[in-house]
Amino acid sequence: MKKVSEAELKRVQQYAVDVTLDPDTAHPKLILSDDGKQVKHGDERKKHGGVLKIFPDKPKRYSTGVCVLAKQSFSAGRLYFEVQVKGKTDWVLGVARESINRKGQNILKPQDGYWTIWLRNENEYKALSDPPVRLSVRSQPEKVGVFVDYEEGLISFYDVDAADLYSFTGCSFTQKIYPFFSPHLHYCGKISTPLVICPVNHTE
Repeated sequence: MKKVSEAELKRVQQYAVDVTLDPDTAHPKLILSDDGKQVKHGDERKKHGGVLKIFPDKPKRYSTGVCVLAKQSFSAGRLYFEVQVKGKTDWVLGVARESINRKGQNILKPQDGYWTIWLRNENEYKALSDPPVRLSVRSQPEKVGVFVDYEEGLISFYDVDAADLYSFTGCSFTQKIYPFFSPHLHYCGKISTPLVICPVNHTE
């Protein structure tokens, strides 16, 4: 991966936006923090004898994939946000267009309205283009930055502490897009670390 320069990171960080999670889109087995900044898979409540909160089905809610969108949508300009992924073995981050399918199988590729990267099995990083591109990552990112330039059709991902991860270029956005998050499954309580939307500490 190409090391990200402080100048480049500072350039994209100036477009930082305040992103919060939308509970009306969250899969029923996801647990969101009260401030809308953290999300994790929630089956551990059953394990400990508790009762999962029942979310009423809504047109916006994911019914199959353990995913959630942000409340904020964007149809112009530039935006940037950062997510702490430290301690997780699996996750998906990126953006999705408004018309994505939320009730059936989620196919995470640009043709279906998703521009994302993921981590699987602790060390398998991929950009979910078509076909997917395996990413060579020297050290596991602890915080991932996502930058979008709507008019330029650009989506870039950064390891905030180290390197550029991947960029989708030549994207054609024709509708609102939303920040997209999936903390993946927690494997019987073994990995329950949440994804955390972080305030952006601007590079000096």
